[in-house]
Parts: sequence; C-alpha cells; structure tokens
Amino acid sequence: MIVLTLFSGIGLRDPWPADEPRFAQVAREMVESGQWLFPTRGGEFYPDKPPVFMWLIALFYQITGHLRIAFLLPSALAGLGTLWLVFDLGRRLWGEQTARAAVLALAFTPQFLLQAKAAQIDAVVCFWITLGCYGFIRHFLLGPAWGWYAASWVAMAVGVVTKGVGFLPVLMLIPLAIWRRQTGASGQPVWGKRAWWGPALMLGALALWLVPMWVTVERIHSPELLAYRDNILLRQTAERYANAWHHIKPWHYYLTTALPTMWFPLVLLFLLQLRNIRTLWRSSLALRVLLSWVVLVLVFFSISPGKREVYIFPALPMFALALAYVWEQAPAEARRTASRLLRAVLVLIGLVLVALAALTMLAPDRLPSRADDYADAIMTLAPGVLVLGLTLCGIVLLLRKRALFEQLALAGVLAWLFVSIWMWPILNLHRTPRAIMQELEHSIAPDAQVGMLEFKEQFLLFSDRPLVHFSYLAPLAQQEWNAWRWMRADRSRVLLLPDGLALRCFDLSRKRLLGNAHRRDWILLDASAVRDSCEGSADRAPYRYLPVKKDILS
Repeated sequence: MIVLTLFSGIGLRDPWPADEPRFAQVAREMVESGQWLFPTRGGEFYPDKPPVFMWLIALFYQITGHLRIAFLLPSALAGLGTLWLVFDLGRRLWGEQTARAAVLALAFTPQFLLQAKAAQIDAVVCFWITLGCYGFIRHFLLGPAWGWYAASWVAMAVGVVTKGVGFLPVLMLIPLAIWRRQTGASGQPVWGKRAWWGPALMLGALALWLVPMWVTVERIHSPELLAYRDNILLRQTAERYANAWHHIKPWHYYLTTALPTMWFPLVLLFLLQLRNIRTLWRSSLALRVLLSWVVLVLVFFSISPGKREVYIFPALPMFALALAYVWEQAPAEARRTASRLLRAVLVLIGLVLVALAALTMLAPDRLPSRADDYADAIMTLAPGVLVLGLTLCGIVLLLRKRALFEQLALAGVLAWLFVSIWMWPILNLHRTPRAIMQELEHSIAPDAQVGMLEFKEQFLLFSDRPLVHFSYLAPLAQQEWNAWRWMRADRSRVLLLPDGLALRCFDLSRKRLLGNAHRRDWILLDASAVRDSCEGSADRAPYRYLPVKKDILS
C-alpha cells in the first residue's frame, strides 16, 4: 500500500508552483537543447541548484516522452529507495519488527510523503544522505564492509551535486569516533589508513561534474558562465548558509515550529519515551549514533539564519528508525499510554476534517477569504473530505486491536491516496496558468511576439509559442527598460505581466486583463501602452525560449 501511495497520482497533475515548474522546465530544456552540463531556465543559466535532480527528470522525460509523468518520478523512486534503506538497516540492527515499525512510522509522518510526492530536490537528496548513513552503519557497526564505506562517500558526492548539503552523513563520523570501536561485528578492524580512501573517492566523484563544468567555463570565459560558476560554487553554498538572504528564522525555529508539525507523531513519541531512551542509551551503540547524528544535523541547520522545514528532512529517516527501536523496547504500560494519546489525536484529526467538510457544504461564506480562489474546487472536494474524516475515525474504532503504527500508516496512506487521485486533478486548473495562456492565444495574432516581465517558469511550460523574457535574475527596473526597448523595436509585440507592478515606461491604463493565476491578475500590454520616453537602465539582451515539443503536459 505504501508503494502504491508513492506512485499514485503521477500523470494526473501538472507541475505546481513554486519550485516544480522551474525544475520541470530546466529538465525540458536539457532534453530539447541536448546541453545538460549547464542548466538553463528560459534560455538563461540557472545557478541556484546543482544539476542532478534536473538530470533525473530529464532522463525520465526522454524515456517516457511525457513531462507530466517524468517530473514526479525521481522523488517517488527516491522515497521508495529511502524506505528500503531504512527497513534493511533496521532489520540488520534490531530485527524485522523494528524495521517494519520504522517504515510504518515514516508513512504517517507528514514530511516524508509530502516530499516523496512532490517534484522537490529534497526527497532525492534525502535518499543519497540516507544511503551515506546506511553505508557507515553497515561498515562501522555491522562490518567491516569496506564496499559500503566507499558507497557512503560516493553517495555524499552525488548528494552534493544534488543539493549542497549532501555531505551531512560525514557528521555521523563524530559519534562513531567518540564511541569508537576498533573492530566491527566480525572482529575485523573498521578504522585505519584504508579509511582515508573515502574522502578521496568523494572528491573523485565530485570531479566528474566539477572538472568538466570548470574547464568549459574557463574555455568559453563568458560573463554569464563565470557568474554561473561563482554562484553555484560560492553564493548558493557557503554564503547562503552563513549569510542567508531569505527564510530568516530564530535559532529555535526547528524545535518550536518545524519538528512539532512536520515530524509528528515522532516528536511526541520521543518526548513520551525519554525515560526509555535513557535506559537504552548505554546498551545500544546504534541508538546513540543515530540520535546523536540527528542532533548534529539540527544544530548545523539551526546555526544558519536561513531556515526551512525541508532543510532538516534528511534526518527524518534515521530519527524514525531510532524511535521505532525505542518503541519496540518500551514497557507495555508506556506503549499503552502513548497509543491512547496518538489514537485520540487521530480521531481529533478526523473530526476536524468532518467539521471542515460540513462547514464548506453548509456555510461556505464562513470560510477564510483566501478560499475564494478555490471556491468551486473546495465545494467539489468537500464530500471526499467528509468521507476521509469519517474513515480516520473508523480506523481507530474498528481496527482498535491492530498495532498503533499500522493504524497510523493506514491513515496516512488513505489520506494521500485521496489527495493524489481526487484532490490533485480537481485543483490542477487552479494551480496552473493554462487558462491565462489560452486567453492569450485568443487575444493576439498567431505571429505576434510575446514578452514577459517577472516571468514564471509555468508560463513557459504552457506556451505554444516563443516567449521572450528579460532575465529572471535582473531587477524589475532593468527588466522594464529592456522590455520597453524591445517593444519599441516592433509595434506588433505584446507584453505579459502581473498586474500591480510600479512601472515608469508603460501606461498601465491601456492594460487588458487576461485572468487570474497564482493569486495574481495577469495583464497584456500592446504598443499603445509604450510611453514615448523612459529613463534608461542597464542594457541586456532578452532571452527567447522556443518550445520544441507542444502539449507535453496534456
């Protein structure tokens, strides 16, 4: 059932903002251009993330020919791989019952399936980090297993080229060194000079991407490629960690906000089982290593001023495995108390869903104003939400003799099947600019050139004609100046942009409203809106993207 849930809904929706359209469009351009070394977005180099995740989407796009299928496959497969690693490691450390409990706990923990069913980088980097941890445990605690030790370092290298934090398993060497074992389970040495080959393997694997990229940049030596190299190697790594420019949160954000919501119910179980953890701490080296590593990851990300829930996601699988062992070793009375509490929470969630569905059907005017954007979709979804809420309550009442984690996992699986198979198709129209682009086609001549201010990648995905933009990375004033110059060069050109921008080169009273998408009105300007003069800014050649394959999302 969990495997079915991971892959359910694939092909039923398009990439949704904020990040999914970007990664899907970058992968699309790789396939269309044949140039995979330097990711591009609308023809402009994309320096924010390393390329592995986009490579995977592009690979599945080449195989399937459908971007709607390809863009979700890497995360789903990474989620499946992570579950297998957790199960196999748990089975080897503490037995199959603990391994099964860890997988079931992950299936209910909100953050795991949320990431595994989204086209975000984090599920894939989580797999590489989990593989790195898996290899270290196999070697140092269950080994020696030098092959798995080497695999850990290679996994970290691929993780770094997926997202810069792929090196996180190296933090596990700290508790492994503190509670150092000279030999593994077989009595053979696990440390020594041979261990230094690990970092060398990691550097060698990194070089497979870094060297061709660096050599190409030096050979061409264009300002755009030089900026790409400096951004991807410095600004998006060390500078982003030490001097973050967005997502600024207080030091305690993960402890007080992210963990209680994204890692529920594991955090609650942790608090309820503190006494049992103290009892097991001395006897279980694996428990000490796993929990210490999770703490080190939390400390590492808490130091940075920039914080997001997804940053700590790679630590979740090892935390779930450790808590599953603690749960299986807990005294019967402690387990009964925790079970009653968590089952009560599950019933409460079900009752909240029932109340929300009833409110939607009986008094929709009392819903928050933000719900107006999805009014018709919410009314369509309300009966399903009602059934889901009653089902969650029924799981607790009708299956009360089943194990706690089985009940929680079943609730999580049913909720995500509802989301994937029913909710996604209904919300899809509201989460894409398809209607805007269709209205655009009805509003302009077939040969008209379209430019965009503050362009979003989802518009490229749904465009059947070439689109021009004026650099995603440029400030609005510079984009506007270059759009003004571009419009004056040919009076048949039009400009697509979000309403409400403070523009000095265009007369917004001449705008034409196309519709609403992503909670913004989108308007069209033609030559009549171009002012006779405009204060200059830095000149920059526009980027023109020509879609090679049409209807790739149909």
